[in-house]
Amino acid sequence: MLKSLKDFIRQTFIALGIPVTRNIQYDILTKRILSRELQPNSNCVDVGAHKGEILDLFLEFAPQGKHTAFEPIPHLHKQLQLTHGTRVKVYPYALGSRTGSAIFNHVIDAPAYSGLQKRTYKQNNPQIENIEVEVRMLDDVLSDSSNRIDLIKIDVEGGELDVLKGATALLRRDNPLLVFEFGKGASEYYGTMPHHMLELLESVGYSMWTLSGFWKRTSCITADELKSIYTTGSDYYFVAAPKK
Repeated sequence: MLKSLKDFIRQTFIALGIPVTRNIQYDILTKRILSRELQPNSNCVDVGAHKGEILDLFLEFAPQGKHTAFEPIPHLHKQLQLTHGTRVKVYPYALGSRTGSAIFNHVIDAPAYSGLQKRTYKQNNPQIENIEVEVRMLDDVLSDSSNRIDLIKIDVEGGELDVLKGATALLRRDNPLLVFEFGKGASEYYGTMPHHMLELLESVGYSMWTLSGFWKRTSCITADELKSIYTTGSDYYFVAAPKK
């Protein structure tokens, strides 16, 4: 009941546009960006779908689109199948830059921090369950060029660059908008630094913004700006879009 009440209060703040925390501010900006950028028939992908909150926005703003979700935690995948499976294709895969199997760190008392690598956690002694998951590349799963992808959201606790490395063909083919997490405390456990992210995005013709910068249509982030943002932790959610 308490968890449901917390979710209700959070959704109320988002609906009212009241950014009482940084996470809620990001949720508000994400909702605004999706509302502006998506068309009714846009096709979207949610990597790290968790409880399906972003999927709900996909269905709200692109009700005619064909949407895809990836969630490797078994009970969350099962729940998404029940709640969204009639309108969304839900896969139980972790995404990365290779195909195979891997040990996934399911943080039982903080599932949102789960990932293929351990990371910095808020709690001192997190309850971590090691589960074996199938790892796939987005290029392989969504290889059908007849189903254009318009937007991809990625939140995988530090493994975002690996997901993008496994999706370069799709990025070059469809030029989808990217909404993704990237920050210190997670990405370095995958060996990813700011310049790695920019180099990958530039290789497929993309530029990068903070959520607020993209919403306000400011200039894209430079390499020095991203390094400063990463070092200070001033932002950890971003947008990337094809250069015009």
